[in-house]
Amino acid sequence: MASPAPIDLAGLLQRAVGVTGAALGSPLAPSAIGLALWNTDLRCTWVNDSLEDYDGIPRERRLGHRPDAALPAGAGALEAVMRQVLATGTPVSGREYLVPAVDGVRRDGALSACCIRLEDAEGRPMGVCLVVLRITGEHRAGDRLALLGEAGARIGTTLDVMRTAQELAAFSVPCLADFVTVDLADTLRLGEEPLSRLGPDGDYVPVFRRAGLSSVHEGAPEAVSQVGDVVYVPSSSPLTRVLSSGRSLLEPVLDTASPWLSRDPARARKIDRFGLHSLMIVPIRARGVVLGVVLLLRSDDPRPFDEEDLLFAEELVARAALSLDNARRYTHERATALALQRGLLPRRVCGGPSLDVVSRFLPADLEDGVGGDWYDVIPLPRDRVALVVGDVVGHGIDAAATMGRLRTAVRTLADLDLAPEQLLAHLDQTIIRLAEEESEGPHASSVSASCLYAVYDPAGRRCTIARAGHPPPAVRHPEGGVTFLDLPNGTPLGLGMPPYQAAEVELPEGSLIALYTDGLIEDRRHDVDTGMERVRRALDRPGRLDDLCAAVLGTLPSATPPDDVTLLIARTRAASSAPSRARCPAPRPGNRFPR
Repeated sequence: MASPAPIDLAGLLQRAVGVTGAALGSPLAPSAIGLALWNTDLRCTWVNDSLEDYDGIPRERRLGHRPDAALPAGAGALEAVMRQVLATGTPVSGREYLVPAVDGVRRDGALSACCIRLEDAEGRPMGVCLVVLRITGEHRAGDRLALLGEAGARIGTTLDVMRTAQELAAFSVPCLADFVTVDLADTLRLGEEPLSRLGPDGDYVPVFRRAGLSSVHEGAPEAVSQVGDVVYVPSSSPLTRVLSSGRSLLEPVLDTASPWLSRDPARARKIDRFGLHSLMIVPIRARGVVLGVVLLLRSDDPRPFDEEDLLFAEELVARAALSLDNARRYTHERATALALQRGLLPRRVCGGPSLDVVSRFLPADLEDGVGGDWYDVIPLPRDRVALVVGDVVGHGIDAAATMGRLRTAVRTLADLDLAPEQLLAHLDQTIIRLAEEESEGPHASSVSASCLYAVYDPAGRRCTIARAGHPPPAVRHPEGGVTFLDLPNGTPLGLGMPPYQAAEVELPEGSLIALYTDGLIEDRRHDVDTGMERVRRALDRPGRLDDLCAAVLGTLPSATPPDDVTLLIARTRAASSAPSRARCPAPRPGNRFPR
């Protein structure tokens, strides 16, 4: 097979593994480094002689074949790494593996593989270069130091406990182990039933929840429990001993006749079936708390774990533990803030004899946390109704608590029957006082919020609206067509820059008005006009209010929005259908917090 066009491997190799051009000689010349090129279909297109010297696989068996056929069995997991490099362009180094016997001949020593994406002048991927080096003690230490640096970039990319645990498991395979599980203890409350309430199952105690799982074999057939499962183990299991003691366990040779495995036959059968022969169990410790354990086993790799492997595993887990603990703390705070926010929002909304009203609320995703959205529907004298939607700047418990205080303040001011612009002016002063109170405490911070306050009067079918830094409401007219009202917009509350102005619009019977927070229309990938057009199209149809709410929320780019989404839709009733007394249905499950 003809050689490919010259490629500047020297620069690539220097960036990936620290090899200089002088050590390489000419780019594709034979050298002390094993080299192979693979195209975008991951078929081998070129290989040098040194690679055959390393692993004993002849050139003919490699050219034109995929990695599972062209690499030693012990390096089969490299295909996943090569696909990752091809997709992302990020080099991966230090993937260690042993060379098994080929045609009855065994070669001593371990090999370290590095993968680099090859690109054309426009940066488009052309394939992958595989670089193989023989490992010395010094080289192994350097590789593992590089792996720890890589782990810092690939573990803990989010504030999601389960995802972080899975990143730890996935990173550990195959660079350290062939099969890895990450099991978290009940110190990480993830919103599920506490393990202590589940009770034992015979001699088996619910100790962990499976949070991460990875294997060199597709589908991880070695696993007794899957991600999300409760993990029951015998009380004498080394998993529980590591959890209680906080000390790692190393079993270079795993004996299926061990007393603890005789009490765990399901796990023993898996160990025997897949040839799992060496074990490490490492506790996940952070800030003095043991969060769980990481179990690492080898099967395809014939080497037993040693003390160096244990030290490396402990350092890797220690770095991941900080990310897990940050995610745990954030998850707890978010759950608390969400519970507080839900408790402070109205359990039901009722428009009395004047309006049919429905509401929806979607909490923000895990990344940005729960915000300070609120809404309310307040009955006023003479069958009038006040509609309120607001949004406190910020996220977390503080924003939710401030939201509750503002909602209470709005109801108190509404009882005074103030005009909308006057109510906002008083609310502005209320927020300023809240900020002054906060500034006297240990956690001084500014407080700001947007708000829209509307009062509908059925006597004249008129709606008076004032807003403070809030998006304008949408109105669908009885004859069809949706418009966003062009209203005066004051500054957000808390800046102390009144006055606020109100505008009056006519809402004939059968009109629909939608109030919402900016989470509904703002999107990191599109401008606000795009979001408003989404809402306009969703509202411009006949139907039940519940169905319209579902249609509007269905236009969101993500089911887990980056900011809270609040939607309040009201339809003016016809005079003949308006009862003499307000009839407010009991809230239905899920009406406020759809899943």
